Amino acid sequence: MALQLVTIPCLSDNYAYLIHDANTGETAVVDVPEAGPIQRALADNGWTLTHILLTHHHYDHIDGVADLLATASAQVIGAAADAHRLPPLHKAVNEGDTLRIGSDEAHVLDVSGHTVGHIAFHFPDSKLVFTADSLMALGCGRLFEGTPAQMHASLAKLAALPVDTTVCSGHEYTQSNANFALTIDPANEALISRADAIRVARDKGQPTVPSTLAEELATNPFLRAHDPVIQTHLGLDGADPVDVFADIRARKDRF
Repeated sequence: MALQLVTIPCLSDNYAYLIHDANTGETAVVDVPEAGPIQRALADNGWTLTHILLTHHHYDHIDGVADLLATASAQVIGAAADAHRLPPLHKAVNEGDTLRIGSDEAHVLDVSGHTVGHIAFHFPDSKLVFTADSLMALGCGRLFEGTPAQMHASLAKLAALPVDTTVCSGHEYTQSNANFALTIDPANEALISRADAIRVARDKGQPTVPSTLAEELATNPFLRAHDPVIQTHLGLDGADPVDVFADIRARKDRF
């Protein structure tokens, strides 16, 4: 049985996620921007928190951990490479490690770029990947610590997952990302249609994440640096996709 997923808006534009195994009762939260909304979601569903999975050390992904632990006895799991900047961990993990939430197994992926030591959690049986600020809906995280080559490699790793994977990213940035993507890939009909749907959703106050990997592969310019149409549009015909990615990221930073 697939894990149940609950998307929780936090702060001004963050998301946390609850995943729950109905057979065992185990429940994990991925990232903790603040405790209150997560505590309310747990109470609304009658779930008991057992695990806290942390993707990276930025304050808007970890600031609520202490408050959450004040009301829940949960195992805190994060990257060994980031442990010195995370709340105290019960378990430090590296790429290739696995962990279980109920009957499902998560694979840990190193997706450094936004930060060094950023990880993602992929649950293949439930077709879920938690990417935080690496792969985002129609975007990717700003490169605060990593290099374009690192982020490009991280995104390639995520792009290789099954296309029906649900991508649970960390922020409600999709409308801005769509507006930028249209400057890079303006003739992409799938992107034009998605941007229209995003505008409608946001006008109604509806979330635009999670997304699917199929949507991202078709419309996210940061996953399409190899596309000759995009390369031509940017005047970079035949360039190394890493260089094309770097150009796209630099343009987004100025957008």
